[in-house]
Amino acid sequence: MNIFNYESHDVLGTVESVDTATVVIRVENDNRLRDLQINHLVAIQSSKIGQHLIGIVSKIVRKSAQTELDFEVSSDLSFNIIKVILIGTHFDNEGLKENVFRRTLSTVPTINAECYLIQGERLKKFMQAISSMPIEDGVVSLQIGNYSIDEDATAWLNGNKLFQRHAVIVGSTGSGKSWCVARILEQVSALKSADAILFDIHGEYAPLISDNFAHYKIAGPNDSEGDNILYLPYWLLTYEEMLSLMLDRSDSNAPNQAMMFSNAVIDGKIAFLNSIQRDDMAGSITLDSPVPYDLNTVIKFLENKDTEMVQGARGEKQGTYFGKLTRFVQRLSTKQLDKRLNFMFSNDPSLLQYDYMRKLCEKLMSPSSSKLGGVKIIDFSEVPSDVLPLIVSLIARLVFSVQQWTDTEKRHPIAIFCDEAHLYIPANTDRSIDNASLITFERISKEGRKYGIGLVVISQRPSEVNRTVLSQSNNFIAMRLTNIDDQTVVKRLLPDSLGDYADMLPILDIGEALIVGDASLLPSRIKITPPTLKPRSATIDFWDEWSKENVSVDINTAIESLRKQSK
Repeated sequence: MNIFNYESHDVLGTVESVDTATVVIRVENDNRLRDLQINHLVAIQSSKIGQHLIGIVSKIVRKSAQTELDFEVSSDLSFNIIKVILIGTHFDNEGLKENVFRRTLSTVPTINAECYLIQGERLKKFMQAISSMPIEDGVVSLQIGNYSIDEDATAWLNGNKLFQRHAVIVGSTGSGKSWCVARILEQVSALKSADAILFDIHGEYAPLISDNFAHYKIAGPNDSEGDNILYLPYWLLTYEEMLSLMLDRSDSNAPNQAMMFSNAVIDGKIAFLNSIQRDDMAGSITLDSPVPYDLNTVIKFLENKDTEMVQGARGEKQGTYFGKLTRFVQRLSTKQLDKRLNFMFSNDPSLLQYDYMRKLCEKLMSPSSSKLGGVKIIDFSEVPSDVLPLIVSLIARLVFSVQQWTDTEKRHPIAIFCDEAHLYIPANTDRSIDNASLITFERISKEGRKYGIGLVVISQRPSEVNRTVLSQSNNFIAMRLTNIDDQTVVKRLLPDSLGDYADMLPILDIGEALIVGDASLLPSRIKITPPTLKPRSATIDFWDEWSKENVSVDINTAIESLRKQSK
């Protein structure tokens, strides 16, 4: 079926010059420009029969315009110019299929090849070629919304490529970013063996309630052990993570403090293994091994070293570490008593069980076929902001480590959605806690694909997100961005061949997105379909609220919640 069976009077123009994926079209007739707009699709004759090259219009120049061009044309400019970016090839027939679009350029157009505008009925048929491919290898792809260029055409994303090659979802506050995330999660959760984790920093996704969602909360100061309450005991931290939390590296005694702490921790882990008759493991564990140990015993050991007196030639004298561990012990004790860190330093005996890590990881990583809920939404709203990067990255590292050590044939893929990523995957760091978090996420972005971990980075400030993590992503869903720094970052991440395509970022409507990458058959402007389960909107209508005659404000309860650090 040849949907591009044009007549001679349909010709928009002819090819004037070709440069890799960029084509300049010469338009003699001024009237042909009337129906043309930026980002319209055009079809160009291919040197092969039954094929047409598809391009996006990126620039239109009338012959009367006195402008400096960024591409070469005849110096007199006695004709109209259209700059087109090639994005793929349309096949009339490919095997047993008709009307097929591929993101490949098997040929390049020849000089004087005819160019046609794709509009009207032809546009609908072409969009059908894109939107009628929801099934690949028997798996239904992800329906994200409808194309802005043809609202009757459904926009699909390749679910495999979206998570295999990581994704970035960005957009200013109020652009519809949360709805986009909820739309994707809804469809992920409907799969029979779905497995995904969402880091919900502000409790925004609490309304996403169904049998396919599991909601967990990092324990707050007043929470107690429960099925939906998560505790992350201190012994799950690696040595470097623990030091980033406890050690003041500017202290002149920091090396001594770190050394004595490491000795106490490894002794504590070995003592625990001996107490449960697992002596066989004692010789193979390291400081980073997730084995429980008693922090009170560690503190007592450090206090003894800090006040130790030893026998000298003329009687007792101060020990080697006398007075050098005082500040470290104080910091350690203060952290242990901090109610805000209840999720880490709780005295519940169940948190010191050898089996605790298995139970925790089963909650975090079990697919929906286990009846626990395939999409796990973890609420971090009561985690103090100063330790947030460490705690978020701890969960990510546990997932990565377990995936890494799982036999290949038994490894089940899992996706990690990082909401408000700029808070814990920052572009610039000046704290060791932030550095510890970055190490984890940079490793996942670089190596996660090999171990079946997909990363989805979600942020309203892409300019404040680590560049390495962003650059490892091959799929971009960019909603409206008004900040020039954020726009610049996204433009640099998009393929050079798309030229000025990203200039639409500040003018996108609410709920509209530019989608570019391996998962999208066509770089497109798409209207996101609203999710059935809507997240809690952070947008408050100031003027409407101020216009109300009577309102209820409960400041006293808010102050008490602040004092208790719990809502």
